Amino acid sequence: MNEATPAPRYEAQDRNIRRTTLPNGMIILTEEMPHVRSVAMGAWIRAGSRHEAPEVNGISHFVEHMVFKGTETRSAQRIAREVDAIGGNLDAFTGKETVCFNMKVLDEHTPKALDILSDLVLHPTFADEEIRRERGVILEEIKMDEDNPDYLVHEIFTQNFWHGHALGKPILVTEKTVGSFDRGKILDFYGSRFHGGNIVFSAAGHIDHERFVAMVTEKFAALPAGTPLTVEAPPKTAAKIILRSKKSLEQVQLCLGVPARPLADESRYISLLLNTILGGGMSSRLFQTVREEHGLAYSIYSDLSPYRDTGSLCVFAGTSADKAAELIRLVMLEFRRLKEAPVDADELRRAKDQLKGNLLLSLESSGARMSNLARQQMYFDHFFGPNEILARVEEVRVEDLQAMAQSLFEPERVALTMLGRLEGVTVGREQLAC
Repeated sequence: MNEATPAPRYEAQDRNIRRTTLPNGMIILTEEMPHVRSVAMGAWIRAGSRHEAPEVNGISHFVEHMVFKGTETRSAQRIAREVDAIGGNLDAFTGKETVCFNMKVLDEHTPKALDILSDLVLHPTFADEEIRRERGVILEEIKMDEDNPDYLVHEIFTQNFWHGHALGKPILVTEKTVGSFDRGKILDFYGSRFHGGNIVFSAAGHIDHERFVAMVTEKFAALPAGTPLTVEAPPKTAAKIILRSKKSLEQVQLCLGVPARPLADESRYISLLLNTILGGGMSSRLFQTVREEHGLAYSIYSDLSPYRDTGSLCVFAGTSADKAAELIRLVMLEFRRLKEAPVDADELRRAKDQLKGNLLLSLESSGARMSNLARQQMYFDHFFGPNEILARVEEVRVEDLQAMAQSLFEPERVALTMLGRLEGVTVGREQLAC
């Protein structure tokens, strides 16, 4: 194995991070946290649902489920029993650009946890009977999500916002595609994703880098080499107004959004602060205006969804059908205020302190550090220490926020999705003027 390039300067100051690259291209990352007793580890596949062909939409998520159904040496029941026997937490998730299999245990159980996790990733059997059974489970998951209005309005918005692009396709399978998944197709897909050049293995907690690398190398050294998957050209957005009737809902759910900057964009801290001020908490402008002053919604917030080459900033809320037009007007008013009037110094100070607290407090657990390590490797090839993060937040100026608002909140780029009882509700493009 080859030791990687020396750590960036912020690592030495703030975080005990080390990186090793195996001959097959797989990257192993560790962060030692000597004050904790836990170890969190994860195998990160550098490809998600946006890397799928249309005819196999949802196969990443399906494979994520299937690796838990048995390996060459362990049944699904044995996996569950072995994890419980060491008090571990075994989990997985599929995103637009990654799939992760992860486990968290006490430090004394690190070898056993690694043995279980590597077995899942490297030796799934994808048995025909389990594939047939899992099709039914996935279809029930789809029904469950369709009964969740928060999820459904987001999914409808995403599919129309990134219309015609893989980024807009659902992470879950569809009823149309899941029926085509057989063992041969799954094995072909697995082989194209699960290779050394497309995996980052990260760990954080009470751990020694050299010993951990030796254990991981023993498990993964024989994995074939390869290169990370690439994505096509950045997608174009569609500023559509979508009204979807669903009479079973008591409220109208709204998702209103604009294109935003990619995850690794140099202006990301400006975007994060703008989002914090707009709808990032109870003191945010949207919460104070829409809920506290006008009583139009119980919950309203904004959220950034950045990806490798694009992103979105969306506002989410639920309200009555007769209040929807007024709620939209107030959101547009806040967009306009951020464009036309500089944020005052006190508000910016509060937003910076809130964001710094959120960013740093989110890194206190070994699981969060493990995830943070992998994401920084995949998107930045650099590991940001607390001091660097704080400094970048503090660098943001009032004029930076106003310039960002002016670039994001363009009327012709605002998209809206509404879901619920929409009798008599109409929305025109003129109502989205900001």
